[in-house]
Amino acid sequence: MSVILLAWYDANAREMPWRTSPQARKDGVLPDPYTIWMSEIMLQQTTVVTVKDYFTRFINRWPTVRDLAAAQDADVMAEWAGLGYYARARNLLKCARAIVEEYDGVFPADHAALLTLPGIGPYTAAAVSSIAFDLPHAVLDGNVERVMARLYDIHTPLPAAKPELMEHAKALTPQQRSGDYAQAVMDLGATICTPKSPACGICPWRDPCAARAAGTMAELPKKTPKKPKPIRHGTVYLGRRTDGAWLLETRPEKGLLGGMLGWPGSDWVDSSLPHPDSTPPAKGDWEELEGEVRHTFTHFHLILRVITADLASETTPTQGEFVAKSDFSPSNLPTVMRKAFDLHYQGVSPQMTQRGPLL
Repeated sequence: MSVILLAWYDANAREMPWRTSPQARKDGVLPDPYTIWMSEIMLQQTTVVTVKDYFTRFINRWPTVRDLAAAQDADVMAEWAGLGYYARARNLLKCARAIVEEYDGVFPADHAALLTLPGIGPYTAAAVSSIAFDLPHAVLDGNVERVMARLYDIHTPLPAAKPELMEHAKALTPQQRSGDYAQAVMDLGATICTPKSPACGICPWRDPCAARAAGTMAELPKKTPKKPKPIRHGTVYLGRRTDGAWLLETRPEKGLLGGMLGWPGSDWVDSSLPHPDSTPPAKGDWEELEGEVRHTFTHFHLILRVITADLASETTPTQGEFVAKSDFSPSNLPTVMRKAFDLHYQGVSPQMTQRGPLL
C-alpha cells in the first residue's frame, strides 16, 4: 500500500518552503534537518497557512541552527508573537543551543538522541528522523490519525485509539523512502481524507479503505467529548508616559506566555466575581475602558478588563518598566496582549464586547 501512496505523492506533493520535493530527493538533494525541525515545532497545533510566513521570517533572520542559538531571547519571542503556544519558542532556543553545545551544531541522525533534546517529543522525533534522515519511524499527527482510523474502520474514540492507530501507522511505514511516505500520508489527510466531506473518489487508498466500504468514513475518527473550558478573569494596565514610553513587563519564564512582553496586571483566576481585585502598577488616574478582551487558551477562556492611564514623566512603576516609543511595536506582543492594545486604540469590536463570543 505504501507503493501506491508514494506514487500518488510523487504526482501530488504539496509545495512547502521547508520541504524537499520528491523529485529533488530522487535527484540527490537532501533535506535540511534544521528547517524540518523548525517547521515541525511551528506546525504543532497550528495550520500550515499560518506557519508559512513565520517560518520564512525565522529562516531569513536565523538561517542556521548556530544563528538561532546565538539569538537574543527577546528577539526570538518577539518574532514568535501571535503564533501561540509560547513554550514552543522557549524550547526552540533551548534545543538550538543544546545542538550547538552537545552536537557541534549538527542535528543527530538518531531517533533516541533527538528525544533527549528540549521540546522534542515522540511525534517531532519521528518526523525529523523520517523526513530529514529517511529513517523508518512512523509519524502520527491529526491527519495521520484520521487516515488510519478510516483505512481500518477503527471506532475506538481518541485519544484512547492512539496506540492502535500507531501500530497501523508503523506497519505501513516502508523501509525505503520513509521521509516521502511520512509526508505523503500527512498530505493525504490534509487534502483528500479531510475531516468533512473526504474525497474518497480520488483517494489512492479508496480500494483498501475499510471505512469507505462500510460507509462510516464521515463519522471517523471518533473522539471522546471534551469537558467545558472554565472561564478565568484578570486585569491589565496600559500606562503610557508623556514621552510616549509604554509600561510593559516581561512575563515569568514558566507559565502561559512565558518570557513574552505584556502589560502589567493581575493573576488570571477562576472567580464568580466579574474580575479579581488588583493594584495598578504605578500612580496615575486610571480609567477602565468600555468592553473587555476575550481570548481562548487550550484549557480555559480568559476575560480581561483593560484599564488605562496617561502617566507623568517622573513616574516610578511598582511593576514592569517603561519601553521607549521607538523600541515598542504592538506586533511584538502575544495575541491576547495585542487585543488589549487594539481595544485601547480602536474602541470595542464585536468580538471583544461583553456580549461577544469567546474567541
